[in-house]
Amino acid sequence: MTRLTLSRRRFLTGATVAATAPLAGCFDSLGDRQSAVRGVLETANSLTYRVQRMLLSSDDLAREYVESEIRQPQRPNGTTSPRDAAYQDLAASDFRGYRLTIGGLVEMPREFGLDEIRAMPSRTQITRHDCVEGWSCIAKWTGVPLALVLDQAKVQPEARFVVFECFDTMETGFTGPIRYYESIDLRDARHPQTILAYGLNGQALPVANGAPLRVRIERQLGYKMAKYIRSITLASDIAAFGEGNGGYWEDRGYEWFAGI
Repeated sequence: MTRLTLSRRRFLTGATVAATAPLAGCFDSLGDRQSAVRGVLETANSLTYRVQRMLLSSDDLAREYVESEIRQPQRPNGTTSPRDAAYQDLAASDFRGYRLTIGGLVEMPREFGLDEIRAMPSRTQITRHDCVEGWSCIAKWTGVPLALVLDQAKVQPEARFVVFECFDTMETGFTGPIRYYESIDLRDARHPQTILAYGLNGQALPVANGAPLRVRIERQLGYKMAKYIRSITLASDIAAFGEGNGGYWEDRGYEWFAGI
């Protein structure tokens, strides 16, 4: 008899994709906040989070690879060239005027230019990007550990979440532009492999892959790794951001905790 082996990472990836796969046919029902479909998915999301947190200890690392295993350029996910005027102006000047703001529940709100961020202690890691669409890609990422940036702003004790607000407008709603955003808890924010990446495969991060900064959260699916980051906000609750579900795609039915 052939022995079946299933790694924890493969199991969690399969479970997450299975949970999100039906969403394409469910958006009409998901638009109704009181719908039975949405209620079932929200219950499943809560269960997924609790189960995966039990399986993933705070210090577990995603697998890292060697350079010979990088066999293709990193495939971009999501937006590849934001049309927002503020972003285009920054890109035209090679992001010389870029400022990352850190605010919310911090004792010392901060701003950092890209040169300041690049001067901070860095981490380089070769990891696999897993997309909810089913593809994966191995690449080398360089950036500053998010924990170091948060420490400089002195996070207040009541903060529980880190919210990434981005430059790219995804659509226009009744109240104006709807921009991409994402959030993670502080446990993932302080994970050693969670970095604000400014380098890809030994070069400056390209626009298509999220320049000037994107977050890498190596134990979660690709849509959690926000690109084109313009600000980071520390919060005790995510209800005040977007539609209150923790991210652009989460507001459209995807699960908030996409651990793999």
